[in-house]
Amino acid sequence: MSISTTSIDQLTINTIRTLSMDGVQAANSGHPGTPMALAPVAYALWQNFLRFDPDAPHWPGRDRFVLSNGHASMLLYSLLNLAEVKQLDAHDHPTGEWAVTIDQIKHFRQLHSRTPGHPETFETSGVETTTGPLGQGCGNSVGMAIGQRWLSARFDRPGFSLFDYNIFTFCSDGDLMEGVANEAASIAGHLKLSNLCWIYDDNHITIEGNTSLAFDEDVATRFTGLNWHVIKVPDANDLDALNRAYEEFLATDDRPTMIIVRSHIGWGSPNRQDTAKAHGEALGEEEIKLTKRAYGWPEDAKFLVPDEVREHFQQGFGARGRQLHETWQTQYDQWAKKYPELSAQWEQMNSRDLPAKWDADIPVFPADAKGVASRVSSGKVLNAIAKNVPWLIGGAADLAPSTMTHLTGEGDRDFEPNCYSGRNFHFGIREHGMAAALNGMALSKIRPFGATFFVFFDYCKPSVRLSALGRLPVIYVFTHDSIGLGEDGPTHQPIEHLAAARAVPNLIVMRPGDANEVAEAWRAIMPLKNRPVMFVLSRQNLPTLDRAKYAPAAGVAKGAYILADAPGGKPSVILMATGSEIGITVEAHERLVKEGVASRVVSMPSWELFEEQPAAYRDSVLPPSVTPRVAVEAAARFGWDRYIGASGKFVGMSSFGASAPASALMKHFGITADHIVAEAKAAVGK
Repeated sequence: MSISTTSIDQLTINTIRTLSMDGVQAANSGHPGTPMALAPVAYALWQNFLRFDPDAPHWPGRDRFVLSNGHASMLLYSLLNLAEVKQLDAHDHPTGEWAVTIDQIKHFRQLHSRTPGHPETFETSGVETTTGPLGQGCGNSVGMAIGQRWLSARFDRPGFSLFDYNIFTFCSDGDLMEGVANEAASIAGHLKLSNLCWIYDDNHITIEGNTSLAFDEDVATRFTGLNWHVIKVPDANDLDALNRAYEEFLATDDRPTMIIVRSHIGWGSPNRQDTAKAHGEALGEEEIKLTKRAYGWPEDAKFLVPDEVREHFQQGFGARGRQLHETWQTQYDQWAKKYPELSAQWEQMNSRDLPAKWDADIPVFPADAKGVASRVSSGKVLNAIAKNVPWLIGGAADLAPSTMTHLTGEGDRDFEPNCYSGRNFHFGIREHGMAAALNGMALSKIRPFGATFFVFFDYCKPSVRLSALGRLPVIYVFTHDSIGLGEDGPTHQPIEHLAAARAVPNLIVMRPGDANEVAEAWRAIMPLKNRPVMFVLSRQNLPTLDRAKYAPAAGVAKGAYILADAPGGKPSVILMATGSEIGITVEAHERLVKEGVASRVVSMPSWELFEEQPAAYRDSVLPPSVTPRVAVEAAARFGWDRYIGASGKFVGMSSFGASAPASALMKHFGITADHIVAEAKAAVGK
């Protein structure tokens, strides 16, 4: 079969295949086999069903396409090239370029290209989410499906269906082996998210060989049990069967859909089809020639896109998307005129802005020696903000009564199949699935929060990392932050977790020390548009400091500030602390001052924000000339040496905790005012 005699459908499919092969070969790195196998599956979806305007890739009414098996990125890049999707700048303005040109494909996996090894949403327009770690895209897609349902319930009105879109997700054997995908699928099935369609590439191959080495479960039965509608397509090259499957998904309105497609990795490659080598290696020049010969393709042609293929894709995918967008825009303009308040809310959401006076109801907490747990004060502040920011929504992994994250405002209901307008989410005991879904919700322009105990950061970490990498303003609320949680013991007492969280680039960690620091922390983070935030909050009560005596909590916005100072502002020793240890550090300071030791207390709720302040400010808080320093934190020392120096003193943890009341644990591990005083005196040589 030659190009001239090949049907236009097959010619387009083979163009996707050969672009993918050539891109991987040029990089001598990547995964050619899956794009070769899934080219017809993607073609049928994009050409016949996907609602997407290539001139406006962020059009709110578009369908979302998620490549959870992100290693097959050349599949997506080839599609974006054929679709001539336009690149947008950071402000969503067209740059005049295609997102993926042939030159970009030639520079696959190279520095500063828009074709990185795995898709990155902030690099390439048309990439809906950053994927690569398997299962994450599946989780994101559930969040996107949640987002669509919430947006539709919030903004659509009779005669106006502005947010009526679907989410299509390609996933692999590896995705379905990952626990996060199963957690996400369970959430989706429970919520009956019929706008969600996963397309499973059942190719029987992973890096080590045939999937039978480690994976022989009946996926169809599993997903039926998870309350999904399951469709089987026996042959990935059967366009009619694929089209029928997509139509069946669109007709299913009571549950999500799983389409299981039997494919052959490296399809058409004489020596690599159905082998592990097709998964993660370039085919090699000779094998590419043989494969192109099997396709009826010019063997020596590289990065070839026949003119009729571009024309065909534009007549189908492109023309349909542009027309749908034009119709949508007309409807949107009419809706905005009829419902100006809703329109204003959406415009704020879409630009990640906040309403005027969003923080007007944030409480100020009076001084109180008994105090309140920071999880409790955070719950009060969260509700005060949510009252004015309707799209601040979220929930907990079965721990809302403990994390204090339940929204209690008038009309705040649970998000369930019969109430997609609800703002309270019950993610169940699925921390990882929750975190992955939060990323998808953020990509839908919602401001989501999710909560659990801080020790379960371990379960959420991969998704938190992708929040940071993807520049998503997700809010994580972690409570029970230290040995201060008490009797639950070392299995539940975080030790190394703060250090691990602070090591994640672009993640802001907030560990406020009293109720007013909590309030100011929320005030500081809400305007952020492209960074996730992690609140680390206490189970136990923390004294609410008298701000008439100590510095205003507004200093939290700078990450660290002088809370209490030495006479004349000239300290001989600096005490640094975060969170629940602020109270005992202030107590130690008062004793030191009475004993003639010039002590300064620096509250450091967010190292990340502090490091972003001008050097002059940082030096004013931590003068380089004052080297006697003591850090106080009921966690591992790791990371503190940058502030206290190698010879600095540390009052904290160097082991796991124990099971006992919090007061007994603090005394046992030496996290006391007495110990701080002793270390401060030692630091100054007294």
